[in-house]
Amino acid sequence: MNAMADTAAHTPPQKPFLATVRELVRAYQAFSSYSEHFVRQYELTPAQFDVIATLGHTQGMSMGEIGEKTLITKGTLTGVVDRLKKKDLVTRDIPPENRRSVIVKLTSQGEELFQQVFPAHLADMETHFEGFDASELELMRVMLNRLRKAF
Repeated sequence: MNAMADTAAHTPPQKPFLATVRELVRAYQAFSSYSEHFVRQYELTPAQFDVIATLGHTQGMSMGEIGEKTLITKGTLTGVVDRLKKKDLVTRDIPPENRRSVIVKLTSQGEELFQQVFPAHLADMETHFEGFDASELELMRVMLNRLRKAF
């Protein structure tokens, strides 16, 4: 048997889902890189932007609520909020009725930043989705939801 035939005999067949996984990862990496570059213009990390976007138009949220609404783990969230507090973009308040809870709120400076960055980010993202009609977007949403639930 020659070397090429021997190699082919030992190469496992490609699984059809692998090409999909590769494309999903590439799409996520492209989105993540682009989004990170956009929010860094405002001297924010993606996690900081996520917290500001989550707190915008609210009266504040507990750390647990922020954790549920963002993709930030609890351990990372504390550091993100600490850095936003140092930038005077958020405050931490302890409500008198529940001294074990901490409510994180945007400061006036944080609210101003939200009013500037969030609409700009949405408008920018919209330009990247313009090539898809509503049914394509819905199909992508449904398929990604199915994929997430598979795990």
